[in-house]
Amino acid sequence: MSNKYNKIAKEIVEVVGKDNIESATHCVTRLRLSVHDRDKIDDAKIEDIDEVKGVFYTGGQYQIVLGTGTVDKVYNAVEQQYNFKQETKQEMEKKKQNKLQKAIRLLADVFIPIIPILGATGLFLGLKGVMLNESVLGVFGMTPDMIPEYLKTLVSVLTDTAFAFLPAFIAWSAFKTFGGTPIIGFLIGLMLVSPALPNAYEVASGDAKPIMVAHIIPIVGYQGSILTALFTGILGAKLEKRFRKIMPSALDLIFTPFFVILIMMAFSLLIMGPIVHIIENGGIAMVKSFIGLPFGIGGFLIGFIYPLAVMTGLHHMFIIVETSLLASTGFNPLITLAAMYGFSNAGVCLALSLKSKKPSFKTAGISATVTQLLGVSEPALFGVVLRTGLKPLTIMLLASSLGGGILALLHIKANSYGLAVILSPLMYIYNFNQLLTYVLVGIGTFILAFLATKFLCKTKEVTES
Repeated sequence: MSNKYNKIAKEIVEVVGKDNIESATHCVTRLRLSVHDRDKIDDAKIEDIDEVKGVFYTGGQYQIVLGTGTVDKVYNAVEQQYNFKQETKQEMEKKKQNKLQKAIRLLADVFIPIIPILGATGLFLGLKGVMLNESVLGVFGMTPDMIPEYLKTLVSVLTDTAFAFLPAFIAWSAFKTFGGTPIIGFLIGLMLVSPALPNAYEVASGDAKPIMVAHIIPIVGYQGSILTALFTGILGAKLEKRFRKIMPSALDLIFTPFFVILIMMAFSLLIMGPIVHIIENGGIAMVKSFIGLPFGIGGFLIGFIYPLAVMTGLHHMFIIVETSLLASTGFNPLITLAAMYGFSNAGVCLALSLKSKKPSFKTAGISATVTQLLGVSEPALFGVVLRTGLKPLTIMLLASSLGGGILALLHIKANSYGLAVILSPLMYIYNFNQLLTYVLVGIGTFILAFLATKFLCKTKEVTES
């Protein structure tokens, strides 16, 4: 281990206080310390340490922004020199969070593993839109009718599978997150979209009819029903754990899955599903109505709220809503409006960095800007923008809001999620007008945030020589 990182680790521990540190861990950009007394720590001394880009305290954790790569080396140095208790990021967060934060974090843990497959599917959908676009094909002297049927079928497999079986993935992840056996959750999730049931989309379009039980209860498949799969997974995992406690060991292997699958299938299809599906459809309609408020007001408010949600850790709730929108409509306008935060944050961060006469701040700020453009916002947000005062934060919020308002007014919407800032245009390649508008508004938001910060901010951190 380099002497440089040993020195940084030693200085951090000396300022925070060896006896004040309860446990240590790290994430992509931050060293996270669970401390006994936050008031004993001198933030200014921490920020003067080499490679430190900023500090903040949230959820009982004292978090030191070091940047990608550097944080791993500093954490390893801390681990080698000291014998602090090691906790995972999730363990540390759950221990210090309130009940609302814990609930949101648990729900986010269900959806985070699913993000990569839906993000990839969104890209496949975008490529499908390009491949079958008449204008694009016309360049090669072709028409959509000339595409072989087998190729269209293979493309449909790529684009449709993830959403067709999304409830199975969610039930699997919910079982895993809440302590059940994931494969049981996966099977129950598959039952929710079984081909033996009338397809929910076909029922909604009038091409199929639900199966009526006692002429009262309609039974359909739950394609696109996120909440039904989520609640089924949560309740099923808890039911399984209860059965594991009371079932004799000799019978547990077979009969616990038997009763869990039987009970959850009957409960989900006959009781919970019809009720939850109605509630879910109402919630999606409300979100769409909010986004579609006149004059882009909904987009303006989302652009303002999302950065504040990131600061408090409540942004994980957006993932659930985004998944519901994608599953039910095939589009995700929410991430479009929230994404302006990344462009705005990068613009403010870069302007502050270039204005600063302090070499360490300038270097850290430019590095944080690059990191933000690649999708990791904490170094720019906590290490530069919040550290510099209220005015840069206000500019960032207003630029994000304005970008969101314009996109909402123009009805721009992604067909995926999981991609940020410079990669985010890939979520709009399914339609050239959507892509062009999004890119122009994103660049405009960045430039507005940059220029407003450059000409309006006169903070100590920026002007310090």
